[in-house]
Amino acid sequence: MPLVFREAHAAPDKKKLNEEYFILENTGASAVNTRGLQVLQGHMTKNGSRGSFLGTIDPGFMLQPGEKILVASGSPGKKSHGEPPAADKMRVYHLLQREGLLRGAGTIIRFTLNQMEIAKLVYDPAAPNGIAPEKTDKA
Repeated sequence: MPLVFREAHAAPDKKKLNEEYFILENTGASAVNTRGLQVLQGHMTKNGSRGSFLGTIDPGFMLQPGEKILVASGSPGKKSHGEPPAADKMRVYHLLQREGLLRGAGTIIRFTLNQMEIAKLVYDPAAPNGIAPEKTDKA
């Protein structure tokens, strides 16, 4: 599945969960259904760790080829979670978490299906888009 995290933004206030968000894009040639994807969180320093299971995306959403969606960590019904940023022509999907997912540099967020990684990001607050550049192995 060609899902790619394009941006990651931590909330300035840890209680404002909807201000923590990710932008996810379908880079493939066909529509993608995210229903059933598992959300995992880990950290780069924990070698070999699969990460903590945070929940399953349900009911999920469809992304058409080239389409992006803003994924907010909080709940739309809780005023204390704040408002997600106004997404320019993007829909918003809420993960309904009780606390923020981004816990400093090196936090890893994965979307998996049947233990297969579908999309992954490594958080880097110093990067312009909040995502650490992928490391490539040079042989």
